Amino acid sequence: MQKRSLFLALAAGVLVWGLGAPEARAGNTVLGSGGNQVTLDTLLGTGNTVSVAASNETDTYSLFSYSNSLGAVPLAAGVTLTGLGVGTAEPGIAFGGGFTAPQTLGGVVNTIIDYGITFTVTAPAGHLIDDATSSGVFSTFGGTGSGSIGETLLNAATLKAVGTLEIASPPGAVSDAITFPGVNSIIVQKDLILVGGSNGASISIFNQGFSSTGSGPKVPEPASLALLGIGMTGFFAFRRFFKRTSVV
Repeated sequence: MQKRSLFLALAAGVLVWGLGAPEARAGNTVLGSGGNQVTLDTLLGTGNTVSVAASNETDTYSLFSYSNSLGAVPLAAGVTLTGLGVGTAEPGIAFGGGFTAPQTLGGVVNTIIDYGITFTVTAPAGHLIDDATSSGVFSTFGGTGSGSIGETLLNAATLKAVGTLEIASPPGAVSDAITFPGVNSIIVQKDLILVGGSNGASISIFNQGFSSTGSGPKVPEPASLALLGIGMTGFFAFRRFFKRTSVV
């Protein structure tokens, strides 16, 4: 009976580990860990997520959507996401790609290209996001073109706006930052507009950062608690088994 109990405890532990632990991490890529990056197409409509570790918490990014007008490039497969400020108090993601409005496209002069990116960022349990930053460098190649990125931040729980951010060119490298009452999860709606002008306009990298503050103890994951319970059961089963073996 002792051997059977020991076997059942170990089997249950393996089952919980195999089903519970990976589920808590399924489809998630940790950006900035070993240089990891992903392309935006892998995050669209699949339930996959990315996370970026800060010095005090790990924020998770999910529910991505992407659109571009006039069939412009890059497509979602040409947009990369890289961890920004990993290990600092204000982590985030850097979007990379050849976002461009040429001077002429399909016979249209002074083209205007509109890109839309939406995603949700969520702080871990016990933390509230309370500020956001946006930055990027536009290029107009010495011409009359321009570029801007405007965004609206919504409380994911109430869908009410908590603030807006906007960067634009001219003049060139720009950034914007806001603070707001802390919320656990935010929907970010980004609108990138490029006007080709006389020589075209582009942006290759733009950044999004967030920081949060703790609001209480972090709640352990159910899978972690289950694993702990199974581990203790196995430990005591081993102990009783070896005690009886030594007595015999």
